[in-house]
Amino acid sequence: MLEPEVKPSPAREIAHKGKGCLAVILALAVLLFGGYFVWDRASTFLAGIGEVPDYAGSGKSAVTVTIPEGASLDDIGAVLIKADVIKSTKAWDAAVQAEPRATSIQPGRYLMRTQIPAVDALNLLINPGESRIRSQFTIQEGLRLSAQVKALVKGTKIKKSAYDKALAKPKSLGLPAYAKNRPEGFLFPDTYELTADATATSTMKQMVTQYNAVTKDIGLVADAKKIKRSPYEVLIVASIIEREVNQKQDRAKVAQVLYNRLDAGMKLGLDSTVIYAENLKTNTTTPQDQASKSPYNTYRYKGLPPGPISAPGKAALEAAANPEKGDWLFFVTVNFKTGETKFATDEAGFLKLKAEFQQYCRDNPGTCDS
Repeated sequence: MLEPEVKPSPAREIAHKGKGCLAVILALAVLLFGGYFVWDRASTFLAGIGEVPDYAGSGKSAVTVTIPEGASLDDIGAVLIKADVIKSTKAWDAAVQAEPRATSIQPGRYLMRTQIPAVDALNLLINPGESRIRSQFTIQEGLRLSAQVKALVKGTKIKKSAYDKALAKPKSLGLPAYAKNRPEGFLFPDTYELTADATATSTMKQMVTQYNAVTKDIGLVADAKKIKRSPYEVLIVASIIEREVNQKQDRAKVAQVLYNRLDAGMKLGLDSTVIYAENLKTNTTTPQDQASKSPYNTYRYKGLPPGPISAPGKAALEAAANPEKGDWLFFVTVNFKTGETKFATDEAGFLKLKAEFQQYCRDNPGTCDS
């Protein structure tokens, strides 16, 4: 027997529906609050991740910072952090990534301030102005090794004994293989910046490094092969050119004269090699000087001297590696004041040039023997 269906009263049905709506509202409230809580926490966390620890303001106190030779941007950042110039690696990296000139930072000593923004520190290193503590020295072309050392002592304030000690260990200087541990001629003449931690060895190594860079740039080794000479022979010829002439248009011609005489089996007969051999302080030599038994005396012995007689510059090296074509066998600098040099293809022509030079010496007393 079926029981008659009992329908809930309208009031109970409304109450039941009201409870259901309340549950839904409460659930939505929980979800919304929970979502906001998670979002707030996540935002705070992400903001913390994105924050870059950095200083603000114009800094606290003066500090001298040394950027070492060969330092990478990471190395520079570490130096700045250690000196308390900048606050963090993150701040430095952000500044570097935004500045394409960052790689132009030069080694040296800089006057900075502690606790400055990383971008300010980077800008100062790129555009240092008077903030960079400079110490430079210049070694001129054409000096023999002993004269270079004297100039280095004066320019760097490093003791001569330190240079002598460094030269006694030539393997530490980075000489090219064809030098065979002979440093004469390989300390490239140029202007250099002395780093705060420089030593005699590092200073001369810097000069040899420059020699290697310049000769690579001009293709000396390849050019030497083209003219069937060794790189060392080309260096010797360049060292002679540096001592014999100073006019641009004459260097490659003098190189050709030397190669022509060598190929013809003639003695070079150069005053410059005798001056080197006897360490003379004159521009010309006497018959007594030319009687020297030194292997560097090209009046006595055929061929090139055993090694360079000076440290040549780039122009002399280029000329020695690229002689100007010609059949000259003689050259004479006929005027020491102007450096004018003339060339001849035979002995008769040479004697005329020699007479011109002798007349110049008579007209200018004291010029040719000092």
